Amino acid sequence: MNQPRKPSTDANSSSDRKPSGSKRGKSVHQEELFGMSETRFWIQRLSKTAIRAMHILGIAGSAGGFLYGVDKSLWIHWWIMAMVTGLIMTGLEIRQSRLWLIQLKGVLTYLKLGLLSCFFLIPQHKPELFIIILVMSVVIAHGPAGLRHYSIWHRRRIDEPKGKKRQING
Repeated sequence: MNQPRKPSTDANSSSDRKPSGSKRGKSVHQEELFGMSETRFWIQRLSKTAIRAMHILGIAGSAGGFLYGVDKSLWIHWWIMAMVTGLIMTGLEIRQSRLWLIQLKGVLTYLKLGLLSCFFLIPQHKPELFIIILVMSVVIAHGPAGLRHYSIWHRRRIDEPKGKKRQING
């Protein structure tokens, strides 16, 4: 039967000592906490952040086309960048946790795609649709975890069980 470890009162106990500045000790601790090396953690985190930044840049660059009717040739490359990075982010989210598909953060992403398709059905309302999509994005991205992780299927917040979620940071 596994008993919880009692803290040692011995000042020289190896379980109480922090590694003395060695990279190896820090790396082992990082792997225990996150299941990956510190280098891999930072590469994944910065990569995901860079993709998100490119996505926002693409949205901002294409905004003039939707809001002010600017010539398509001036903003289409920004739109393509926004769509490609959006697909990459969606793929990473689904790869990290299949629950994303039924959590509000995933469902609202698909709702935003549905509103984007309305650009073709009701083109005279592109500015309004664009603003609705933008507001939805901010609310879900910066809302509390209870909102983002709310499952429309279960009608409550659901999270991936500990240790089950793939580590893709950012």
